[in-house]
Amino acid sequence: MAENNTTVLVVEDEQMLARIISDALRQSGWEVTAVGDGVEGVEAYGRLRPAVVVADVMMPRMDGFEMARRIRAFDRDAQILFLSARSAADDVVEGFRSGGDDYLRKPFAMNELLVRVESLARRRIPGSAACEEYAVGDYTFDPNRWTLCRAGVTVKLSAREAAILSFLVRDMGRTVDMRRLLTEIWGDDGYYSLRSLNVYITRLRHRFSDDPRVGIVSERNVGYRLIVS
Repeated sequence: MAENNTTVLVVEDEQMLARIISDALRQSGWEVTAVGDGVEGVEAYGRLRPAVVVADVMMPRMDGFEMARRIRAFDRDAQILFLSARSAADDVVEGFRSGGDDYLRKPFAMNELLVRVESLARRRIPGSAACEEYAVGDYTFDPNRWTLCRAGVTVKLSAREAAILSFLVRDMGRTVDMRRLLTEIWGDDGYYSLRSLNVYITRLRHRFSDDPRVGIVSERNVGYRLIVS
């Protein structure tokens, strides 16, 4: 199954905290799925292949450490951020040994969590490490920071906008198959994913509206092409 580079899986048994984290992530442009324990976390990971897992350590049925070990068994590249009130050095070490990539102690600032999620997710955006920046007309696109800059003004893109634009800039002037975009970014090529893709293409067109030379051309039932005239 293709990775879903714009989804975060939240695994947290405290429902209120899970809701707060999920709402903050959605407001930052992420798609979010939340489950309540490690057993559900393993199942959801295999189904979704999210960009990042945000997981509590102490949970019923299966704790976060065991969940991470099971996820690592079938995906070595999983990005896992642990949340825990346990701050002893041994707990932190166990978190990394079990397969965690980062460890955030409770209580935490939500903006810190968002920054850490973003940092982990960059590792899974297609081609984001291949080039630091791309020139697109008057704009500069940085796929590692998810930014679009023009005339000294920098705009932060959502995770999904950055993922789509990463594909388009690497094949600039050539049509990118819409089904490739759907399967590699959304994880499926169904009707609702296609409608969502169209919405994000419209948003990207608006991002480039200050330079009339830049356009995203639609080829009906085929795909999209980024052009600079």
